[in-house]
Amino acid sequence: MTRNKEDYIKEIYKLGGAEEQINNKQISEILNVAPASVTEMLGKLQKEELIVYEPYKGSKLTEKGMDAAVTLLRGHRLWEVFLIERLGYTWSEAHDDAEKLEHVAPARLIDRLEEYLGFPDFCPHGNAIPRADGRIQKPNLKSILEMKEGEASVIRRVTEENDLMDYLQELNIHIGSKVTVEKFGALEGPVTIRLDGVQKQLSCKAAGMVFVEM
Repeated sequence: MTRNKEDYIKEIYKLGGAEEQINNKQISEILNVAPASVTEMLGKLQKEELIVYEPYKGSKLTEKGMDAAVTLLRGHRLWEVFLIERLGYTWSEAHDDAEKLEHVAPARLIDRLEEYLGFPDFCPHGNAIPRADGRIQKPNLKSILEMKEGEASVIRRVTEENDLMDYLQELNIHIGSKVTVEKFGALEGPVTIRLDGVQKQLSCKAAGMVFVEM
């Protein structure tokens, strides 16, 4: 399978394509490709029995497609753990290089890497790492925007967008940080939070992309 096809399969899975149909617009936006290119690629993926595609409805992964997507995600997230914990990468650096490594590392190497790292359950951004047999944890989370003023929780996941990850690291926001919402700004203004006892302001957009325990 080409890297381009693998990217499609992985993103369809991340969008929920294991359980429901994902429309072409969602895929076009997440991969930043033209709608016509998406339609063409989905036709190819269907011929290889990786998806079931219905025009005007969307695409859903087959069992074969799910296996391929889970394998890619497992490798990607294990590489992120290794790059950050062992080589001192930043969140965004690890994400970028894991995108390359996930396509070239053989299954034997990923198995050894998982064992070397002690079978981690989550990547440094808080995403669950699938096991070799496809099992994956699905914790119940909500965004900081869904919290109430005065509510406290613990940060468990951040969206993997480079600008966001760099912004959060500048604010010293980490997975496992204790966060309390103090005030929501008017008209989508900044959210005032207390992070591990220190008051900070988080943009409204970023607050919707940082997830906490429910």
